[in-house]
Amino acid sequence: MANQYFYVLLCADQSLYAGYTNDLDKRIKAHNAGQGAKYTKARRPVELVYSETFSDKSEAMKREYWFKKTLRTRPKKESFLREKGIIIVEGQVTHL
Repeated sequence: MANQYFYVLLCADQSLYAGYTNDLDKRIKAHNAGQGAKYTKARRPVELVYSETFSDKSEAMKREYWFKKTLRTRPKKESFLREKGIIIVEGQVTHL
């Protein structure tokens, strides 16, 4: 079975966008071509800052839901990313 991904993007307006896909490279290219989500279309370019791999779509979707609905606020989302070794400061992404 194909891998499924949960991912987080940093948009040009510094907002964070989360989604899931079965083809990460293709999905990022689609977002940057304005063919991804409506949200990212007006916030290009986007940069991939984090992703996780799952064996099935359901798990990737659950992770996206958790990220959006449980963390909810920017500080909580940034704290999660920091725990994963990713720091965002003034639009610059650092992977520790």
